[in-house]
Amino acid sequence: MGPIAAYDEIADWYEYQFLPASTPGDPIGIQASLAELLGRAEFLDTGAERCLEIGCGTGVHAAQLRELGWAPIGVDLSARMLAYAKERLPIARGDATRLPIADGALGAVVAMMVHTDMPDYPAVLREVARVLRPGGVFVHVGVHPAFCGGFADRSDPEAVVIRPGYLDSHWTKASWTTKGVRNRVGASHLPLPALLQAFLDAGLQLTGFTEGGNPVPTALSVRAVRT
Repeated sequence: MGPIAAYDEIADWYEYQFLPASTPGDPIGIQASLAELLGRAEFLDTGAERCLEIGCGTGVHAAQLRELGWAPIGVDLSARMLAYAKERLPIARGDATRLPIADGALGAVVAMMVHTDMPDYPAVLREVARVLRPGGVFVHVGVHPAFCGGFADRSDPEAVVIRPGYLDSHWTKASWTTKGVRNRVGASHLPLPALLQAFLDAGLQLTGFTEGGNPVPTALSVRAVRT
């Protein structure tokens, strides 16, 4: 049996309730991190350089990728999320551990706040390395593995309490808030060393980092290059 598209059940809620209710601006630095770590694309003779977004969901990041000069394309497992994404970018339905992309075909790949939705993220990173050409860039923007998860109590806006569980890779629906998606679809967790080691094991060279969120970081972003 193939992987289950958990987001199929919440696609309408995500598009019509979660996104409109999201805090305006860029409070945890997702957009700033993408702009800093990915940068602007070089314009090729054939047109704008393609950038694949894995786990593109409803395609909400496509507009910023275009602003940076990239031609976004998206892959996601959820057909119902892609029903919204198709209005925002070219899409394909597929498993991130078996991307429907040829070897070395792309100059850039991004993953935007999705790695906890992918139980085998090391396998996803190996696929990223496969579809990137040498020198191609991968930007991972994700929830901070040290300060977000079932072990992290963020109910106090002034601080985060880290409870037992950080050191253990696991999947859980435990969440400090019922207003997000984690208590609905669950999340996978990798401690920071395991997450960064997975980049290296995939053949990706780490070249940059950012954190976002205040007073305790909510997001950790990584820039890596295909060696």
